[in-house]
This record gives sequence, structure tokens and C-alpha cells, in this order.
Amino acid sequence: MKTLRLDSPGEFKFLETEKPTLTSEMEVLVKIHSIGICGTDYHAFRGKQPFFSYPRILGHELGVEIMEVGDQVKNLKVGQKASVEPYLNCGECHACKLGKSNCCEKLKVLGVHIDGGMCEYLILPADKLHTSEVLNYDQLALVETLGIGCHAVNRVEVKSGQKALVLGAGPIGLTVLEFLKIAGTETSIFDLNAKRLDFCSKHQKANHILSETESLEIAGYDVVFDATGNPNSMKLAPNYVAHGGKLVFVGLFQGDYSFFDPDFHRKELTIMASRNSQPADFHFIIKQMEAGSIDVDSWISLKVPFEEVKGSFDDLLSKTDLIKAVINLN
Repeated sequence: MKTLRLDSPGEFKFLETEKPTLTSEMEVLVKIHSIGICGTDYHAFRGKQPFFSYPRILGHELGVEIMEVGDQVKNLKVGQKASVEPYLNCGECHACKLGKSNCCEKLKVLGVHIDGGMCEYLILPADKLHTSEVLNYDQLALVETLGIGCHAVNRVEVKSGQKALVLGAGPIGLTVLEFLKIAGTETSIFDLNAKRLDFCSKHQKANHILSETESLEIAGYDVVFDATGNPNSMKLAPNYVAHGGKLVFVGLFQGDYSFFDPDFHRKELTIMASRNSQPADFHFIIKQMEAGSIDVDSWISLKVPFEEVKGSFDDLLSKTDLIKAVINLN
């Protein structure tokens, strides 16, 4: 089967590999149809992705077709379309027993810790597939992206009418906005990229579109989400939180984070990390998308044929107006 592997930073290689076969009664063989390209993939290509080693087959945002099911798989059938939950957890560690499989102590994420979906076929545990009779493969590939925002919003238990600020209007910031809107919050989005803010304005993604930092500290938000992964932005983020408010770091960077402790105590802030998402998030997101409450079609700025990916990554990195690129396999 056709496979694309990242051998080292900036170096993709096309390979012909053997089509995988089922080895367990609870496994499923899927055909990859759509692959969302995310920041993790770009960071890996640049050599700046934490928790990563080379060579690696990228791809964890996947829209797939079920081709074969193990003998003990009862809830899936051949021909169904599905989104892939790419978080392979152990089920036995402290986090898993608490129901926090998203931060399993032995977590392996497809395309990051182990080989992912930039290939024609993949074997997956049956419980990592979430089906839909309504959504297309491109939409299903973006369910995992939406899960990042869904889980981040769930972390803080936002309430209707609260004021929320999202720092960063990239794909992750947009996912946070979607679930803040569903929760009924008054949303503001900030970014320095004018084209991303134009996208938010055009598609009515937030109540307030902000481009000037001077306006942020005055407002005092009940909850602030930093989706930038930028250390300078993350350092300033506590300044924007109201007294008694919450700050959620959705993005991350390779380095230390510090804050001015007296302000932290004076405001009695809650600072949280958010990582990945959970199985229930996938079910909720698919239902919301099927009902039309979330529309991601406008996010897809570019569709790239699988055969052209190797020569396209440098160009994708330079596109300042790119929201989301999706790879399509025949």
C-alpha cells in the first residue's frame, strides 16, 4: 500500500508497505479517505514537536471507511464511515481509572508516538472508531480537531452568560469558540493575524473580534483560553483573567512557564492544562455536526491529493490565510 513517512525534519519519503491484517478479534481494518493536517504535523515537519521521534508516519485526524471487522466486534460493520479517536490508552493507570484516558500515563497518539494514518490502510481497536451515517470523510477527519476545543471548554464548566476570551484564531482557537457558543457564553477572539480575524468576522465565529492588546486587560474575562502555544502570549494571559477566573492552556510549547505569584494569589486564579479529548466528546461532536450546530466546511481552505503532499508542506507552512488543509486519498 502507498505510505508517506517523515524520515527527518523536512524529509518525507513515499514507500510501498504491506497492507496490514487483523491480529485480534476486537480490531478493525479501515481505509483512509481524509487526513486533516494539524499543528502537530507542521511542528514535526519543522523538527519542533515535543514527544516525537523519527522516522514517523504522520496523520491522526482521520476520516475512514470500515473494510473488515474482527469476530468479536458487534457495533461496527463493513462500509460504515467513521472518525478515529487516535489516543491509544492503557486502561490500567491512575488517569485511566479516573476516566481521564486523554492523559493516560502510557498514552500513545497515532502519528506522534506511533505511526499514524498517512497511508492507505490501518488497523485500529474497534472502540476507537466513531461512526456517522450523515457526515462525509472530510468532516469526520475534523472531529478530532473539534475534540480539542470541546475538552478544553468542558474542563472549566463554563456557564451561559459568562465572558470568555480565546487567544489565537487558528484551528484550535476556532474549536474552542464552537463549544463556548454552544454553552451560551459571550465570546471574544484575539489574534495578530488579520486574515484569521477576517475569517472569524465573515463566519460570525465570535461576539467580539479583537486585534489590539490594550483592550484585553480592561475587560476582565471569566475564563481565558490560550490556544497559541506562544510563550509570550501565555505569559501575558493571566493579566486578562478576572478576579476568581480561570485560565486554560490549550496550546503548549517546549519550555518553562512562570507567572507573578502575588497577582496569581490576589486574583485567586485557577490555571489549567487541557490535553486531547475523551470518547464522550467524539459522540457529542458528531451529534452536533449532524444536527448542523457545528459547520466545519468553511474551515477547509485547501484539499491536497495524497500524491502531492510531499511537495506541498513547505508551501502550506507559508500560507498566512490557511485555516485547515485536508489530504484526500482515492
